[in-house]
Amino acid sequence: METLHENMTKLSELYLDQVNLSSLLPQSLSNLSSLTHLSLEECNLQGEFPSNIFQLPKIQVIDLTSNDMLTGFLPEFHSSSNLEYLNLYSTSFSGTLPNSIGNLESLNVLSLAFCNFVGAIPSSIGNLSQLTHLDVQFNNLTGQLPPSLGNLSQLTDLILIYNNFSGKLPSTLGNLSKLINLFLDTIGVSGELPSTLGNLRQLEYLDVVGNNVNDRIPSSLANLTRLTELYLYYNGFIGELLPGITNLTQLENFGISHNSLSGVIPSSLFTMPSLRKLQLEVNQFTGPLTIQNVSSSQLTSLSLSDNKLSGQIPRSISNLKNLASLSLASNNFSGTIELEVFSKLSNLSALLLSDNNLSVTYTNANFTLPKFISLGLSSCNIGAEFPDFLRTQDELEQLDMSNNKIEGKIPNWFISVGIQTLSHLNLSHNSFTGWETAQPILPWNNLRILDLSSNMLQGSLVLPPLSIQYFLISENQMSGRIDPLFCNSSDLEVLDMSNNLLSGTIPPCLGSISVYLLVLSLKGNNFQGELPQTFLDGNNLMTLDLSQNQLQGKIPQSLIKCRALEVINLGHNQLSGTFPFWLQNLPELQVLVLRSNKFYGPIWHPHRFVGFEKLRIVDLSFNNFGGSLPSGYFRNWSAINTDVSSQNRSKLVYMANREGYYQDSVTVMNKGLEMVFVKILTIFTSIDLSHNNFHGEIPTTIGDLPSLIVLNLSSNHFEGLILSSLGNLKQLESLDLSNNKLVGRIPQQLASLTFLAYLNLSMNQLTGPIPQGGQFSTFPISSFVGNVELCGFPLSKKCGIGDEPPTPDEEPESENGFSWKAVLVGYGCSFVIGAIGGNIVISKKPNWLVRIYGRRL
Repeated sequence: METLHENMTKLSELYLDQVNLSSLLPQSLSNLSSLTHLSLEECNLQGEFPSNIFQLPKIQVIDLTSNDMLTGFLPEFHSSSNLEYLNLYSTSFSGTLPNSIGNLESLNVLSLAFCNFVGAIPSSIGNLSQLTHLDVQFNNLTGQLPPSLGNLSQLTDLILIYNNFSGKLPSTLGNLSKLINLFLDTIGVSGELPSTLGNLRQLEYLDVVGNNVNDRIPSSLANLTRLTELYLYYNGFIGELLPGITNLTQLENFGISHNSLSGVIPSSLFTMPSLRKLQLEVNQFTGPLTIQNVSSSQLTSLSLSDNKLSGQIPRSISNLKNLASLSLASNNFSGTIELEVFSKLSNLSALLLSDNNLSVTYTNANFTLPKFISLGLSSCNIGAEFPDFLRTQDELEQLDMSNNKIEGKIPNWFISVGIQTLSHLNLSHNSFTGWETAQPILPWNNLRILDLSSNMLQGSLVLPPLSIQYFLISENQMSGRIDPLFCNSSDLEVLDMSNNLLSGTIPPCLGSISVYLLVLSLKGNNFQGELPQTFLDGNNLMTLDLSQNQLQGKIPQSLIKCRALEVINLGHNQLSGTFPFWLQNLPELQVLVLRSNKFYGPIWHPHRFVGFEKLRIVDLSFNNFGGSLPSGYFRNWSAINTDVSSQNRSKLVYMANREGYYQDSVTVMNKGLEMVFVKILTIFTSIDLSHNNFHGEIPTTIGDLPSLIVLNLSSNHFEGLILSSLGNLKQLESLDLSNNKLVGRIPQQLASLTFLAYLNLSMNQLTGPIPQGGQFSTFPISSFVGNVELCGFPLSKKCGIGDEPPTPDEEPESENGFSWKAVLVGYGCSFVIGAIGGNIVISKKPNWLVRIYGRRL
């Protein structure tokens, strides 16, 4: 199609839909002065579209749908244009929308979806008085939505999905009296939902998902009596559910999950005549669940998980005869619920009751349960024997029986349950001891996620099927070697065998088992020999935890291929060699633990050390590293150089793999204690160089790390003064400089560290008075012992005349030396450690399947 025959100049319509042209459009197309219709849908066109075609004098229809290699820009449009239909759906057109687009007064349909347009929607869009369909979804449009949108009086479809607008929704949208479909999913708007939307009496579909729209749901939405679909997910709505919602008698699907709604769920919801799908999960609804007079209910899906509902699950729920999916997980329901209640729901395929205060019981009575596809009974006080009712569940795809009290062997009959269908199985946190008959290879052909962690499993490792992606068997008593057949699991993404009794060498193939491997955790076993030496090019490994074993040799430099690595934990082994400077080249590295090994030599080299851009947690303690550190050693540690004081620290975010099924953990020395953090806050920062042979002065740039929370330089040979610039570390909670050769006075600036909860300056050569005020009034004598020339509270040695330093805040002290201000500051400190205190435990509870069952299904 390089040229056009001269006889085509009078052509009025050209349709080449789904003809694989695989070429550029000829410029000569713009010579077709009689052309009215041009349709080139799915022609695999490439290159730039001739912009003159938009301005052909008689052109009415241009359809370039699904030519994703076709580029171009919208030209300036003339007021004489006859264009009625313009569809650039899924092309690579880009640039801004010209203000002259308002000249297309004959335009009925404008689809610019899935393109690369940027900038604001011009206010001239309001001139398109004939427009019925406007679709700009999946671009990068910005700015505020123009109020002139309300001038499009003929508009029936407005689709703005996935853009980056700002500001509030214009109230003029309420002028679109003919609007039938309004799609506002994830467009970046904020503020309240305009009450004028209640004027859209023809509206059938309203989607405002994933914005920052907050405040109360306007009661005027109850006027939209033709609505069949209403989606308000992932916003910040507060208050009670939409008043008058039962007026929406045509409503079939109602979703308002992931908000902050509260109050009682009205029982009238369950009697709405057309409602089929009701999703109210992840809110703050309270009180009992009341279901009555629902014999005519059409509900097929009911999700109330992640609320604060209480009381017993009403037996009347069995009157919702059409239910296919029921999720009541993660509430405060209590009492006992018999599975027999659900035997009347013959269509029920998904039942999720996990994480309540329930006791789920079952008998061998003559009732038949429906065939479940997804069954979530985590934390339901199911005890002793393996649940017999599972014998008949041969269609199961997802089963969560974690966190119960089931004991003994996994019975043989369970192996045949869902043998062709089962994809997710979670039996973690029970008391299983093994399989009734040893299973060398599990037979579930489509199993992708298997969690057997935190049981009492003994014997050799069971082999998962080749389909496995997530295999977690940590916190058990498995022994023996890892079978090399594991290396056939080419789809493996997470492998966690930590804290067992496994021994032997790590199969070399584990480093190259799968390009998809995200997590390899074998910590807390008895592995010997060397680390895997070969890692795949282009791999996606994010976490490597081989700590607490007996591994020897050097860190393989092939780890440099793991460009996605965020966590390297090789602590508590017998590894040796010099500091691996090449680790600086891992662009995503955030956690590096080499604690308790046999490493030696300097950690700084004038030509080999630059710094770690994203490193937040580093632990090199209990090795034989040595030498001095230059004053600028920490200059390029960008992640700790960032000041987090202005960030919202109440929103806790933890390190996890991409799907969120696995969360990293780490052990750090904090506040003088060894703590296991089963979750790692992304704002937690720590530097531990203790128990080595460093000497010289402490690097001055350590005072330029404003987000540092833990600093431990104890048991070295550091000399000189304590840096007064440590007073700049406003987030610091734990400081240990003990067992060094530091001299001089304790800087008064340390008294300004209001988060400092632990201080150890013992066993140095410090002199003079101990600073008073702030947190210093809360530290014990042990923080200062071994410095014979120190004086002042809390030591018994009094300071002489002229020794007392100026106190920045004079305040009366109690007779024991404590001031009320210091006590109050002490109670208010340590936000981060307090925030993760609930996660400082010996073992972790995986929550991935709870999330899948409780929220995703």
